[in-house]
Amino acid sequence: MKQDSPLGSQKIPLATLPTPLEPLPALTRALGGPEIWVKRDDCTGLAGGGNKARKLEYLLAEALSLGADTIVTAGGIQSNHARQTAAAAARLGLRCILVLTDSVPGRSPAYHGNGNLLLDRLFGAEIRFFDGDTDPDRVMAEIAASCEAEGGRPYVIPVGGSNAVGAKAYVAAADEAYEQATALGLSFSHVVLTTGSGGTHAGLALGYAARDPDLRVLGISVSRAHEAAVQRVQDLVEKTAASLGTDRLPEILIDDRFVGPGYGQPTPAMVEAVGLAARSEGLLLDPVYTGKAMAGLIALVREGRFTAADRILFWHTGGSIGLFAYEEVFAKDRPE
Repeated sequence: MKQDSPLGSQKIPLATLPTPLEPLPALTRALGGPEIWVKRDDCTGLAGGGNKARKLEYLLAEALSLGADTIVTAGGIQSNHARQTAAAAARLGLRCILVLTDSVPGRSPAYHGNGNLLLDRLFGAEIRFFDGDTDPDRVMAEIAASCEAEGGRPYVIPVGGSNAVGAKAYVAAADEAYEQATALGLSFSHVVLTTGSGGTHAGLALGYAARDPDLRVLGISVSRAHEAAVQRVQDLVEKTAASLGTDRLPEILIDDRFVGPGYGQPTPAMVEAVGLAARSEGLLLDPVYTGKAMAGLIALVREGRFTAADRILFWHTGGSIGLFAYEEVFAKDRPE
């Protein structure tokens, strides 16, 4: 059943909300820096949780309002967005076509058969594989045209669900987190999150600009160099702001030092961050997104970029299912 959101858009309930807002005292002590909390969007419930569930509430509401019967979207082979889209489509009785690009070279057999890809298959998605240099937008447009020619009614969701419709979900999420913090008598100086396709970052930056303008939203890029990442998020901010009728545009802050060799490629800092979060807090991160975002947060604390008066909110966007696709990266931590 569709619901009206506070943003004036309809949405379909797919996520378990609100997600928890929790302190990370052991991690805070381990790093010896500012107080660190976590927003648990890994606990949204849908298909193992993750941030895409929020976006899909808005995107699939629009799809149904347009009479769609087929959802077409794209991502890498281990796309969290593809997994949650496949699950949401299954729940709603929609056909789902996934365009998956092999865009992370040098990975193991587990990467090509386990983790998110295994779940895509369980959810009944039609999976179409392409080389890593394929333009997913072009392929999705071709698939949508073919679907229409066969009498179908496709709805195309961009990579990551990152457009003005999807980003609205994270404007609302900023409101949710702000209200939770206020109820606890807390305020945060910074939000730190992963920046990939950009919709989550854009929505949070817009949402906090309205509710807490002094808070700084800092994205840790997992794919693009600084200038390209900032431009992508800025474009999404402007389009989302226009759809909401607001002209309060936030500054876009992105650190690109933790991408490593490329998107989806492991780094020593990511491995350290995943291990530290797991051993200090029992908190599972992922190798592609939150592991690198936490690596960025750890480095910033160690570099003295925050003061003792700061309070940091790490926005956990989920993805721990991806750990099973990177088994060889963490195998050295097995007991002998």
